[in-house]
Amino acid sequence: MSATAPALTDQFEVAGKVFNSRLIIGTGKYRSHDEMKAAHRASGAEMVTVAVRRVPLDRSSESFLDHLDPSLQILPNTAGCYSAEEAVRTARLAREALKTDWIKLEVIGDQTTLFPDNEQTLDAARTLAKEGFIVLPYFTDDLIVAKKLLDAGCPAVMPLAAPIGSGLGIQNPTNLRIMREQLPDATIIVDAGVGTASDAAIAMELGADAVLMNTAIAEAKDPGKMAEAMKLAIQAGRLAYISGRMSKRLYASASSPVSGVVR
Repeated sequence: MSATAPALTDQFEVAGKVFNSRLIIGTGKYRSHDEMKAAHRASGAEMVTVAVRRVPLDRSSESFLDHLDPSLQILPNTAGCYSAEEAVRTARLAREALKTDWIKLEVIGDQTTLFPDNEQTLDAARTLAKEGFIVLPYFTDDLIVAKKLLDAGCPAVMPLAAPIGSGLGIQNPTNLRIMREQLPDATIIVDAGVGTASDAAIAMELGADAVLMNTAIAEAKDPGKMAEAMKLAIQAGRLAYISGRMSKRLYASASSPVSGVVR
């Protein structure tokens, strides 16, 4: 029991709110509302992201909003926005309809890759932060952009691991490692591209504070089991990171010391 306790009690904080789970989940692509709810329960997540432009915010018709656990922190996102102006307008709509200042900021720059437009993202982040939003921006894994977003007032940054929905896993671990080393006090949440549990564990081993994912769970053959796998992977990766891994060596090193061996 003692070996797993640190991962289970090791909390992280965003804008003064403390979370026990370092897994953030989504709501899209599930085959049914029941499947989504089962996956959410299995994940142990405490925050869920909601695409503002893809749901009836006035509750005029049934949607996944009607099936969310009320204990979850809702994180509206500006998915589908292609300009700072559009993203800001969507964030304001989300705040009015969902009664929250939290926003996951997405400003897409390319329809094929869904890579973010960092310039437009930074512009929107500055505007929204001044308006009192808790801005969690999605951006490419760029250290300089991360610094600018933090300077703009974002309480956390969300670099991508790979293109949205690709399931390719961590494509540039070096950039994430550098970001962690250069920004030791920043909250870094890896977002987009995770495909399976080992990807989530690697993100945490690189020093991420949390991981946000949707497709990897929703498109699994058994989303509930994959959600549980992701929960355990994130706990394991975090525990490995704070434990401090051994250094890599080119040659073998005996597990048993030579000194004291009976001759």
